[in-house]
Amino acid sequence: MSLPRREFLRRSAGAAVAFSILPAAARGANSRIQVACIGITGKGHTDTLATAAAGGEMVALCDVVNPRRPELTRRKKGKAAGAGDTILDRFPAAKFFGDYREMLVTHPGIDAVVVSTPDHHHFHASLLAMRGGKHVYCQKPIAHSVWEARRLAEVATQTRVQTQMGNQAHAGEPIRRAVELLRAGVLGRVTEVHAWTNRPIWPQGMKAWPAPEPVPAGLNWDQWIGPAPFRDYSSALAPFNWRGYWDFGAGALGDMGCHIFDMPYWALGLGAPTSVEAVSEGSTEIAAPNWSKVTYQFPTSHLGGPVTVVWYDGVSPREGLYRNPPPERLWEADFPTADHVFRRFDLLVVGERGRMFFGRSRQDWVFKPEGLTAGFTQTPKTLPRVAGSGESAEGAMDQGGGPYREWIEAIRGKGPALSEFGQSGPFTEMVLLGNVALRAGRKILWDAKSLRVTNVPEAAPLVRRAYRRGWELE
Repeated sequence: MSLPRREFLRRSAGAAVAFSILPAAARGANSRIQVACIGITGKGHTDTLATAAAGGEMVALCDVVNPRRPELTRRKKGKAAGAGDTILDRFPAAKFFGDYREMLVTHPGIDAVVVSTPDHHHFHASLLAMRGGKHVYCQKPIAHSVWEARRLAEVATQTRVQTQMGNQAHAGEPIRRAVELLRAGVLGRVTEVHAWTNRPIWPQGMKAWPAPEPVPAGLNWDQWIGPAPFRDYSSALAPFNWRGYWDFGAGALGDMGCHIFDMPYWALGLGAPTSVEAVSEGSTEIAAPNWSKVTYQFPTSHLGGPVTVVWYDGVSPREGLYRNPPPERLWEADFPTADHVFRRFDLLVVGERGRMFFGRSRQDWVFKPEGLTAGFTQTPKTLPRVAGSGESAEGAMDQGGGPYREWIEAIRGKGPALSEFGQSGPFTEMVLLGNVALRAGRKILWDAKSLRVTNVPEAAPLVRRAYRRGWELE
């Protein structure tokens, strides 16, 4: 049963007072890191198992769906339900909750929290956990609005907890080695970045909300809605297609931008853009567009000079042709077909010395002109590596490697988690500003210090969203 709001706020205040006595940095320093997972179906299923494999001890599990009702959840192909296949069966000693607010103020033994909910819950779950002195691993993007991303980074600093965003490849060898090479000057000063994805692979461009359906038994729909505006249940929203609706998700850009932009944003130290401009097809008041092109302008980078960063989503073949791809001038002379570019890579970095075609889960990158990397083979490894990550953090997750191990080890005081909120907070702001431009319908000029769109004051609600009654936070 969920706590009444007054009782929840009273207990939260008490927890905050108690936390002020014990610094968060001291929590979880022992070998037993007691973890609670919020969202344990879908992606949460993977996150929970990987965190346990990395050394986390599961003491609490939370979901608005009964995990024993597989028809209410989305599973990857080949992952059929069966006896002993639910998270509840894997961790029978963990206490199950239907409301993470109740869990965070009533369970006495939680050191760290994994947040694997739909996007619109990321801020509330992460903020409440950090206020209670708990370390946080949150799936990307860590917030649903730009203001939320800023606030989470601030609170992480104030509470001194260990945090990590779930853009898994950040912990892998391909991204870390590419960051080192770019910083060493393999391309010289970088002037352009082009990033693309085949997403959305879910519906977008909807003009109306789907017809209401009866809420299935085993699903707490009011809790699923949480801080978002109330909408009637539909199987067209949950468990998967919420990603295309602005109330709950962040579209293709929010879903994949935190993966694909990660390497150049980190390598170049891009910070905040000064302007963002977007064009799209099918964007509506309620849903993200069928495809979009978003152009960010950054005033400088670690390597100096301005940088133009361009995002293309919906880059997929239609009738033998790719739609919405980067300009042919950037790649057609070097690859026989578009397939060789857009299926193999997801990023192109353009510098004064040449170009780099990059994929975050592999290391067979292509540099043009050939021989561009001569003299850079001995570039030192300046970034820490994560044990068990190998070629790709994504490939090591089932063995407890990648970002999960990096986070657990950071809690133990054995090194930093490099996608912590001080890094991933500003990065999430940058990604979500593209959605602000898409929804504003015009070029926006951005004042990062004041968190304000200076030329479109009516965009303020897109920067900081309102919450449903009963979900307000101080």
